[in-house]
Amino acid sequence: MDIGQEVGLKAHLLFRGGVRINEEPWQHAEAVTRTAKLMNDAFVPTIFEAAFDYEDIRIRVDVLERLANGAWGLREVKSSSGLKDHYLDDIALQTYVLRGAGVAVSSTELLHVNTNYVRGPGGISWMDFFTRLDVVDAVAARVVDLPARLPAMRDCLGTIGLPAAEPGSHCGSPYACEFWDRCTSNKPADWIGYFPRLSEARASELKARGIESISAIPADFPLTPKQIIIRDATASGQPYVATELGRLLGAFGPPASYLDFEAMMPPIPLYEGARPYQTIPFQWSLHTIDGDGMLNHTEFLADGVNDPRRQFAETLIDALACSDDPIIVYSAYEQTRVKELAADFPDLSTALNTVISRLADLLPIVRSAVYFPEFGFSNSIKSVAPALCPGFSYDDLDGVADGGAASAAFLQLASDRITDPGEALQLRVALLAYCKRDTLALLEVHRALARLAAP
Repeated sequence: MDIGQEVGLKAHLLFRGGVRINEEPWQHAEAVTRTAKLMNDAFVPTIFEAAFDYEDIRIRVDVLERLANGAWGLREVKSSSGLKDHYLDDIALQTYVLRGAGVAVSSTELLHVNTNYVRGPGGISWMDFFTRLDVVDAVAARVVDLPARLPAMRDCLGTIGLPAAEPGSHCGSPYACEFWDRCTSNKPADWIGYFPRLSEARASELKARGIESISAIPADFPLTPKQIIIRDATASGQPYVATELGRLLGAFGPPASYLDFEAMMPPIPLYEGARPYQTIPFQWSLHTIDGDGMLNHTEFLADGVNDPRRQFAETLIDALACSDDPIIVYSAYEQTRVKELAADFPDLSTALNTVISRLADLLPIVRSAVYFPEFGFSNSIKSVAPALCPGFSYDDLDGVADGGAASAAFLQLASDRITDPGEALQLRVALLAYCKRDTLALLEVHRALARLAAP
């Protein structure tokens, strides 16, 4: 929501002389009155957050642009990188209300972020940052169907109780529903809705048979090999460990290093040469076990003032230069980021490609060779580490306890949104603690797997 509001405000810079309706949502009548007054003032070229009411439908238009001959342009602003289908429903409803309120809408556009834009040395060029997409034809088709759909919407809103709806994949599309926990509270702990990669067809077949629990799925029901492993482990309560686990771990050391990155994707590029939503790595953590079994830890966290990518790459190269041991990661994320850095800095590409050649991904090993019921149907490091290493936890971390929180925290620091030095220092300490915990988790998972594989 913060990102959407920030991008929306920046879109105002494309319309010089525009006036914003500042009334709050609960002051809708006042906002409608002020909108009408501004529309009657020929010297106001654009109205931001224009308010309208028609047939008991209340809307606020992101940008209402005055055009020639008394016509108006509807401009919907989105912080995404392009058109999504549900945007058309949003814009169609606004168009319906505007026309009903007597506004002559002759132009309809979606303003979205242009991810091909590259920030130059002079700052952001907002005209180039945004793409203006004509959606008038696509919206017109939705407006035709809209009146027939409104009664069902009103009926739903007017009901006393919750609508009868079975939880499913639709609950996350196009947005995650905030009632998910409530609607699934009476489901079994091993509900088939938690089953990884269960197709809609298979799920429907199980529902038709009255089967809601993974552990109750019959042995003859068609499942993938991994799903069979999960079903059997869930039903028996016993872990699955493949006989070839030891062989699969053969290339992972020790000695070895354990590496984790954190990165941000600013919608508005902060640095020259960066694009909107480009992934910018800003932090790494490295645990290392040498040939004598000694454990060491090194780390890097950018200051955020300058583009962190080159310093990130150089410090990483230096930290890894003293050995050629495996560098253990969890997923292809680190490899992707290092490849991007090699492309960004050709003079560092040889050293960075050497790093890539040493990467050893532990996630495919976990996916194929191990499953504990305590994984909770997830192979995430945050699920796997506590299950394989009793007592290991992220619960004591304060402020930053997952990758999303880390990205958001550093973006706040890099955007100068935090002015209190004490608060900034506290966030940096939390970032370092979280990333360090992630590589420690990787180390402990590797040790646990080695114990499982031991004869």
